[in-house]
Amino acid sequence: MIDRRWLPLNALRAFEAVGRHLSFTGGAQALHVSQSALSRHVASLEDLLGRPLLERRPNGLALTPAGAALLPVVRTAFDRMEVVMNGILREEAGHQRRLRVHVPPSFLQQVALPILGDFRREFPDILVDVSSSFGTGLPPTEVDVAIVYDRPQAGDTVRDLLWLVRVTPLCAPSVAARSAGLDLPDFLAGQELLHVKLQGEAIGAHWSHFARARGVALNTQRGTAFDTVAVAVQYAMAGQGVVLADIDMFAEEIAKGRLVAPYDAVIEDGFGYYLAFHPEDLGDPAISLFRSWMISRLGRTVRTAA
Repeated sequence: MIDRRWLPLNALRAFEAVGRHLSFTGGAQALHVSQSALSRHVASLEDLLGRPLLERRPNGLALTPAGAALLPVVRTAFDRMEVVMNGILREEAGHQRRLRVHVPPSFLQQVALPILGDFRREFPDILVDVSSSFGTGLPPTEVDVAIVYDRPQAGDTVRDLLWLVRVTPLCAPSVAARSAGLDLPDFLAGQELLHVKLQGEAIGAHWSHFARARGVALNTQRGTAFDTVAVAVQYAMAGQGVVLADIDMFAEEIAKGRLVAPYDAVIEDGFGYYLAFHPEDLGDPAISLFRSWMISRLGRTVRTAA
């Protein structure tokens, strides 16, 4: 059996770099070593375990089942050591803690910006480094904590539900006025549908789900698609079509009359915004503090918006 006294740290570091990039070239560049040295380290680790960790395929490298089981453990261990050691160095040098946070673009713009500002004023010793990207699930970049747009799912991260998405057709007041008296199917049939691109889903997926939930026959393949719901809503407010958007996230625009919900047709579409982080990071004071702050603030925000 493997004893921690004899853990092959260099081989594990080599495997983590190759597995992260799924490339010996990318791994070698990340560690500033030669590909041959990296290959020897990975081979020695495979010999130690008695099974392959990587599989060479025509289109590149792939993790074997053993490699897929080992990589997240090694990666998390190295990440945690890096965070703790850098924290010690910062404390010794009197530096501030830097918390890397990912927030989806529309949620950042519509909801999170004032909350992040209040967090910084309350805890000035914690610097917040915010990144933002499109798509569902965890971001492609390394972060300490992430707000993700996703469906409920199990995984190797802790996920706290911050915001349950409730959508309904929204449009400019002028669009609603021109269609007064129409029922919902006729209204949607006569409007340009505005779509938000969803990773791994066909254009029209959100509208298709809404149509099924409301029992409406609808051609969901027509219309205009945008990267973010915030941009789609701006387009709708300019009098162009109808967008399926979160009635709570855009409550201010509705309250000020820039946007209207002409029908009582709100549904929960199965998506939400979750705070995600690795369970071993619960002991990190900055992450624990940020988690408590977001849960408390967004709990109040959702109730107010609803």
